[in-house]
Amino acid sequence: MSDPICPLCKRPIPPDVKQSHHHLIPRLKGGKGGPTVLLHHICHREIHATLSEAELAREYNTPEALRSHPRLAKFVEWVARRPPGFLSRVPGGRRKR
Repeated sequence: MSDPICPLCKRPIPPDVKQSHHHLIPRLKGGKGGPTVLLHHICHREIHATLSEAELAREYNTPEALRSHPRLAKFVEWVARRPPGFLSRVPGGRRKR
């Protein structure tokens, strides 16, 4: 059986790599029982470092929409050149609140 593919960066997610489920609509915004996607932990952290819960619920609630965000598109381009097991601090720091 092949490894699942991260819907953000399109790289495989090996079983020994940190991974997490992302609620496409944040739990706090009504997505508690809603759909989730399995992501690399680094990809999940970048999503939450970039977007607020309100932005995620309102505009960025699909993998395609997430990839269309300028900062996330730049991140995907950067992380795509890394091996699937790559883990690092989220580049660029947290978003301004």
